Amino acid sequence: MSTVTRFAPSPTGYLHVGGARTALYSWLYAKKNNGKFILRIEDTDLERSTPEAVQAILDGMSWLGMEGDGEIFYQTKRFDLYKEYVQKLLDQEKAYKCYISKERLEELREQSEASGERIDYEAENASIEKNEETPFVVRFRNPKTGSVKWVDTVRGEMEISNEEMDDMIILRSDGSPTYNFCVVIDDWQMGMTHVIRGEDHLINTAKQINIFEAFGAAVPTYAHCSMILGDDGKKLSKRHGAVGVMQYRDDGYLPQALINYLVRLGWSHGDQEVFTLEELFEHFDINAINNSASAFNTEKLNWMNQQYMKLLPAEEVAQHLKWHFENQGVDTTNGPELSAIVEIQAERVKTLKEMAEISAYFYQDFESLDEKAAKKHLRPVAKQPLQTVATKLAQVTDWTAENIQAAINATAEELEVGMGKVGMPLRIAATGGGNSPSLDVTLVLMDKDKVLSRINDAIAFVEAREAAQ
Repeated sequence: MSTVTRFAPSPTGYLHVGGARTALYSWLYAKKNNGKFILRIEDTDLERSTPEAVQAILDGMSWLGMEGDGEIFYQTKRFDLYKEYVQKLLDQEKAYKCYISKERLEELREQSEASGERIDYEAENASIEKNEETPFVVRFRNPKTGSVKWVDTVRGEMEISNEEMDDMIILRSDGSPTYNFCVVIDDWQMGMTHVIRGEDHLINTAKQINIFEAFGAAVPTYAHCSMILGDDGKKLSKRHGAVGVMQYRDDGYLPQALINYLVRLGWSHGDQEVFTLEELFEHFDINAINNSASAFNTEKLNWMNQQYMKLLPAEEVAQHLKWHFENQGVDTTNGPELSAIVEIQAERVKTLKEMAEISAYFYQDFESLDEKAAKKHLRPVAKQPLQTVATKLAQVTDWTAENIQAAINATAEELEVGMGKVGMPLRIAATGGGNSPSLDVTLVLMDKDKVLSRINDAIAFVEAREAAQ
């Protein structure tokens, strides 16, 4: 049987990290087995589901590169199908219409909590006077005895007593079907072989298996992943910073790095840390998912991101870097190729956001010099080195890293000063600050006339400072 997995989020917010990880596990398992990965939007909660949340989920999946195979399914477009199957259960007396009012239901729940006894919906229902106008819901007739058993790929043998489950509503009074029922019909009709999701769905799985069996349908293999904790050991939430996938894009992470990081939160293959997608497709195994909670470690993600900035082709990283420059209002059409920026800056930063921030001087003039660096290095003593190196750089006809370095070396020799006395004032003049890659690889990416113009501005700065003393 061909493997079929799915990611089925409810569109009530952004695509969060936990959801992204279960989507990733489902996607990888389908790819590993040459199967099918289905994206299904479970939007039956009509009050909370929004088009914006749907788009946020689709954007997150697209950015991560985890597109579904074939069409995207929306449960709200399948209501007629669900109602058809509700009717089948009614016809077989495996479901029943329940006329208990909301007010009476509240009373029964209070009594149940006080007594510890489950509500007998059918007995209560039988005592209600009703006619064709009386509103009702449809409840699934859950088995009263026995238990639901399954072998969970992550958690092993599972058993949940039927006494822990009541006769759940499968069709609301407004005619809309409920989550647990829709999931079963979809998983059954879509031929789902494996359902990978969070451990918070364990009780839902028991309920859903009972519905599968009521239809005589094949039950998928389940894998319930443990939760992701924050750095502090508590359940991951907004207080830990970015928990929505697109926030990681905004913060400067590569999708490949986030994927690699997320897959390792609960799964391992020996001691290997960094995986290509091809390696993940080859090695990923749901049987190797850990059943204990994983802690999110931002420092580890930063390390992973830097590895990918260095390991991926610079042109590929540059495509993502371009977004960050644009987001910071920097026009990169006039200046060096972005891949060249990646090559010289990847070792120096943890994120693409940082890379764009420290590289803006390649594409636009800086409004002011770094105050601390200028105070330290653009003193009157820096005037002669700047004038001399400007003269020598102006004489360079072939603007290469070697010739630029030769001009800097010649300046230091001529003035009989250390390289720092030439290099630091020149660096601040050209880049506006005291940190940059080596000057030869930095200046070669800049227009020669722009470099000379900035040196002249720095000389003017030194002269102004000298005059003020």
